[in-house]
Amino acid sequence: MAASPGLVTEDAAEFRSALPLGGVLLGLDLGTKTIGTAICDAGWAFATAGKTLSKGKFTRDRAALQELCETRSAAGIVIGLPLNMDGSAGPRAQASRAFARNLASAQNGLGLPVLLWDERWSTTAAERDMIAQDTSRRKRAERIDSHAAAVILQGAIDRLAGGIL
Repeated sequence: MAASPGLVTEDAAEFRSALPLGGVLLGLDLGTKTIGTAICDAGWAFATAGKTLSKGKFTRDRAALQELCETRSAAGIVIGLPLNMDGSAGPRAQASRAFARNLASAQNGLGLPVLLWDERWSTTAAERDMIAQDTSRRKRAERIDSHAAAVILQGAIDRLAGGIL
């Protein structure tokens, strides 16, 4: 069974059923100026921070993400959903949903299923981990988005690989 093109969901079980054979997943932390990336293994055990891309027009962003997906044979994408602390969706969450719909589109996007994952506290967790590793402020600023993408992706794969769906 092939992955479901055009699928955008916040439901981990629905996303998992679109990827019955597992596979490598790409995690994204969408910022206003950058896109943090992370990748996980095909067995959904661990996420690793990747590149931080400059964010531009969607067509340029899509091309960079397509190259990354093709290079790593990604089966799906997990995008951080920046909800407010009360769980409501603000303008950044709406922008993430629109980006996800465009990216999942088989016509103008990548045609891969997309899981929107609650990213509250992901940047804080990533920064805490980087401080614990004694990473300098300058290097933290350069790498925070990709490390936040790894935190987002790790949370999602923990749920997908055997957590409570």
